[in-house]
Amino acid sequence: MELVLPRLVIRSWRPDDAPHMAPLADNYQIWRYVRDRFPHPYTLADAEAYIAEATSRDPQNWFAITLDDRPIGSIGIIPKEDINRICAELGYWLGEPYWGQGYASEAAKGFADWVLANRDFHRLEGIVFTHHPTSARVLEKAGFTLESTQRQAAIKEGVIRDEWVYARLRASGG
Repeated sequence: MELVLPRLVIRSWRPDDAPHMAPLADNYQIWRYVRDRFPHPYTLADAEAYIAEATSRDPQNWFAITLDDRPIGSIGIIPKEDINRICAELGYWLGEPYWGQGYASEAAKGFADWVLANRDFHRLEGIVFTHHPTSARVLEKAGFTLESTQRQAAIKEGVIRDEWVYARLRASGG
């Protein structure tokens, strides 16, 4: 897959992306807002394993966010199952040098548009910690609507956290 956006390209991962990805992903400021399965510290071996896993899936669900053909982050979906199979969760992260420049919003909106137009999902969800309003703003700019606050729904770093659930529906412009 290759999705050309105004400043970015979202594309399939390549093995030679790992040396560029690992130092960006090895950042506590990223890790503190993502799932625990995202390693910290993040090594070259972690990047290689992630890329191998992402590219082995059919269909692929995780992609590189690139600027000038170099990865600056990752974006993808986690499809739900059974009666919820028409829904997927959107996830993303960007390397810290690329924060505050609108790249996350551009990638999230473009990718959500693509997923809802090209995959068999009617709903995308974005779930963010309530203490991370920056990520919530990314989702809002990408057309997601706040639906609920899940109280005490997650634990990160030993602290029980609340999460906001955002959603974007195919019927509402996807």
